[in-house]
Amino acid sequence: MTDELAGRNQRRGVTRRRFVGITLASGAALLAGKSGVILGANTAISSNMATNPTFNLGGDFTINRLGFGAMRVTGEGIWGWPPDRQKALKVLRRAVELGVNLIDTADAYGPETSELLIAEALYPYPKGLVIATKGGLTRPGPGQWVPNCRPDHLKQALNGSLKRLRLDRIDLYQLHTVDSKVPIEESVGALKQMQDAGKIRHIGLSNVDRKEIDRARKIVPIVSVQNRYNIEDRESEDVLVYCEKEKLGFLPWFPIGGGRGLKPENPLNTAAKAHGVSVFQVALAWLLERSLVMLPIPGTSSLAHLEENVAAAKLKLTLEEWKAIDALRG
Repeated sequence: MTDELAGRNQRRGVTRRRFVGITLASGAALLAGKSGVILGANTAISSNMATNPTFNLGGDFTINRLGFGAMRVTGEGIWGWPPDRQKALKVLRRAVELGVNLIDTADAYGPETSELLIAEALYPYPKGLVIATKGGLTRPGPGQWVPNCRPDHLKQALNGSLKRLRLDRIDLYQLHTVDSKVPIEESVGALKQMQDAGKIRHIGLSNVDRKEIDRARKIVPIVSVQNRYNIEDRESEDVLVYCEKEKLGFLPWFPIGGGRGLKPENPLNTAAKAHGVSVFQVALAWLLERSLVMLPIPGTSSLAHLEENVAAAKLKLTLEEWKAIDALRG
């Protein structure tokens, strides 16, 4: 992972407002994410249809598969405090009220403000709530994402997250990226030391390929991977297949991504119209039905959009709808 890749990932982010605008202008908006291997026979697709709403993370946490990403509760450009702090707190509290028990954040979101808001809104935390955070990306300024996965920095970042979240142990701590200047073995080795010290329960990875996962797993057990993935952009398909085989949780970030306008009759809009829901809900339902290890973490700063997203967990696409949407891959 390079500085440019981190920056490019951020620039590719598309807001829900822009997505709606594209939909109105062109009849539909599609979601950006990652591409790669596609499912084989129809029987394989059918067997992967998600019927279990929960996932066992690391052998000791049962989480609802649709979580919440707390990046967007921060200020514009994922920088500073939100313009309406009370609204951000309400969104976080409402997520838990709706049954979300996996909240994903990072020390780089704000920076620091996302973690501080989570603690302000939810501490003391309800039983069963898993807060996953990340370290390894720094924020010199707005729009800047610079990797720093040196062991000393990661240890400092973890201790900062513990303090901000008011925790003695992080249930899921994720290496936010791979630093081209630091072997991944050194980075995860530092996390293992912190795990051995009782400060981390489980370790996850983010923005990695299969070889990097294998290298990390030789150092420490890995329970989850967080890569960009959604309907159209499936570059991490091979990583998802790996996670399925190894029973690792797969957290797709940017699950409702940006758009290339499509014709009004595209399968995403067709399914949304048939079920009386939004294209965002269809996109999330497709992800949940794609794999039993899929743990989408859509984020928003809007209460209405939060409730819409969570409701997607109850939406069941037909096999025909699922296959038609699946064909929209890039």
